[in-house]
Order: sequence, then C-alpha cells, then structure tokens
Amino acid sequence: MPNLKEIKRRIQSVKNTQQITKAMKLVAASKLRKAQQAILEARPYAIKMMDVLNHLAARCNSDLHPLLDVRDGKRHLLLVITSDKGLCGGFNGTIIRKTAQFLKDNESHDHSLIVAGKKGNDVFSNRPVTILEDIIGWTKDFDYLKAQAIGENLATLFTEKKVDKVSMVYNEFKSVMQQEVVIEQLLPVAPEKLAHKEGTFAVDYVYEPDEEAILDDLLKRYMTVEVYRAFLESSASEHGARMTAMDAATRNAGDMIGGLTLTYNKARQAYITKELIEIVNGAEALKG
Repeated sequence: MPNLKEIKRRIQSVKNTQQITKAMKLVAASKLRKAQQAILEARPYAIKMMDVLNHLAARCNSDLHPLLDVRDGKRHLLLVITSDKGLCGGFNGTIIRKTAQFLKDNESHDHSLIVAGKKGNDVFSNRPVTILEDIIGWTKDFDYLKAQAIGENLATLFTEKKVDKVSMVYNEFKSVMQQEVVIEQLLPVAPEKLAHKEGTFAVDYVYEPDEEAILDDLLKRYMTVEVYRAFLESSASEHGARMTAMDAATRNAGDMIGGLTLTYNKARQAYITKELIEIVNGAEALKG
C-alpha cells in the first residue's frame, strides 16, 4: 500500500517546482515584450538600409569595395547564435542540429565557427570543427556597440582574406509559439540588381561626396545592423521559446499534482477502510 507521507512529500515537491516554472514564465513574458518591441523597431531600419544599398551597389562596380568581393575559395565562417541558459524548449537543439547538418552537407568546405552562447559552445567545442571565438554571456546587456564590434571583426576576417564567405545561423522570431532557424549569407554582400526590364533604374540619386564613399559607409553600417538584428531576433526567439516551455511545464505540473492527489485520496480511503474493518473485527471478537 502506498506511503501517505511519501505521496504528500511528492505533491509538495511538484508544487514547489510549479511555482518556479510559473515565475520563470512571467519573467520570460516580461523580457519577451521588450525583445519583441526591439526587433519590430529594428526590422524596418534594416530593410530600408538594404533597399538603399541595393540601389547603390547595383550602379557600382563590385571591385570598388572588398566586402562585395565574390571568391571561389571554400573557407566558410559561420556565426552561430545560441543562448547562455537552457530551459527554453528546442531553441538551442534546432540551431545545433541545423548547423551540424549544414557542416555535414558541405564537407568539402573548410569551416570555422564563431559561437555566441554557452550552450552552442559546450556542444561545438567537442566537435571536430575550428572555433575562432566564443561569445559567452551575450544575452546580458547586448547593445548596438557590441554588434558593431562583432561586425567589424567579421569584416576584418573577410577583407584580410582569412575567410571567403561569412554566414549567420540564428532563430528568426515569427511568434511566441514559432521560431524558424535561418542560415543567412552575410559576406560577401550580394545586393539584388534592381534595374527595370529596359535596363534603366526607377529612381536615380545625386550622391555627395561620391558613390564610393557612401557605399563604404553603408556597407559598414549594414554589417552592424544585420548582426544586431540577428541577435535581437535570437533574443526574442529565446524568450518566446522559454515562455512556451515554462507554460507547458506549469500545466504538466498541475496535471501531476492532480494525479498524485487522486492517488493520495485513494490510499487514505484504503487506510480508513482497513482501520474500520479492524475495529469491526475487534468488536466482533470481543462479543464472541
């Protein structure tokens, strides 16, 4: 017969866990609102910058800037963005599996990684792949200046021809319930050709001081903005995934408490029934 004290101890333990998961859900929801607002504000700026860059680069010779240099080399650098903490469902697992599959599908390339987040670093540090840098603790107080430093580092590696291609792997925020893993090429910058079918452009501009100087400035800003946006997307996705995971854990804890309470009541009823039977039997024995 089940031990009533043991069942009560388990119920209390699950209730304590439920309180923790409920608190984590509320904290994640609070952080998600801020992260969601940040990414919604950053996206239009990034889209408009790429639009201007497309118009300008389509008119310029790609030889004018090293970040536009398309090479045939196979040295591929991946910036992989994961989280520093767990308890966020499949957020890190999907990123790691997607990256591992990409490395496997492109075995002919010489890959190297810059890994942001402790979870990703813990995994890939034990894999046969070169890690150029690990960015631990990025989720705390990440800002535009940190994104600028990362972007400048990536640009330097590319312009010094230490790598031939740079891509980012991150979770793009779709909604609280949905995040999508994206592998996005960052360098070389490959702007679309925005010419009309007759070969002329819809809008032309007068550039001051000149197209080359503006292109150089825009490309530097583009690097920072794209890196910043990717980290914001990842941050919002992480908080959304953690909020969803903690909500599911809280509900599962509630179901477990209900099941344990039912077991406790049945066991208690059995003990009471047993005691009544013993009392009745004792009374009958005294009568006899």
